[in-house]
Amino acid sequence: MSVVPGGKKLVRSPSGLRMIPENGAFNSPFALDEPQWVPDKECPRCMQCDTKFDFITRKHHCRRCGRCFCDKCCSQKVALPRMCFVDPVRQCAECSLISQKEVEFYDKQLKVLTAGGTFLVKVGSSEKTETMVCRLSNNHRYLFLDGDSHFEVELSRISSTQVLTEGSTPGEKDVCSYTCLLDSQISEGSSLRASGMMLQYKPPGSQNLQQLHMETAEDKRIASAWLAAMHKAAKLLYESRDQ
Repeated sequence: MSVVPGGKKLVRSPSGLRMIPENGAFNSPFALDEPQWVPDKECPRCMQCDTKFDFITRKHHCRRCGRCFCDKCCSQKVALPRMCFVDPVRQCAECSLISQKEVEFYDKQLKVLTAGGTFLVKVGSSEKTETMVCRLSNNHRYLFLDGDSHFEVELSRISSTQVLTEGSTPGEKDVCSYTCLLDSQISEGSSLRASGMMLQYKPPGSQNLQQLHMETAEDKRIASAWLAAMHKAAKLLYESRDQ
């Protein structure tokens, strides 16, 4: 194990080299833990095509799910940023498709989120709105909101979120949990244009939920793209919590 600048360290696991924070408390909320590999003695056959393993047909473990496969069913090496691997790693066909979509999130949507968008923001039951720039912190742990005032929302303390689309009417019954977002189809190329976001979170030191309401302001194209990216981020957050 070697330490590199920036508070990260390089570690070697059975699956490959990983670049992870020195302090686990600073892990990205999108990060996934490495899976436990299915023991060799428990997988005499490929878990996809049922081919029997022998001296010629070797077994390989998918680095994402930990299951056993033959080379044919687990031949692709795909980047897996959610587990902080330095190089692409071997994955089964099902997992490689998921990882490829996540690579797009890391390459595109995260850049949109850290660049930020401008919104009209209301906090709690207040009717007062403030024009603020909302962006994701570089370590992916916080939403920073900056205007005449400044405050932060820690992603790990968000309990529910809803991306609003043009024509939708927000209401108490419309506040959806992350699970409700999994079937939604809001994206930059979608016919549904994101117009705002409602989220509930617990402020530091409090167990009471606070509501945050954001509506697009000024450059609506950039703000809508930010909301679409946040919608994808919410899905990954839900998956990370549910692993």
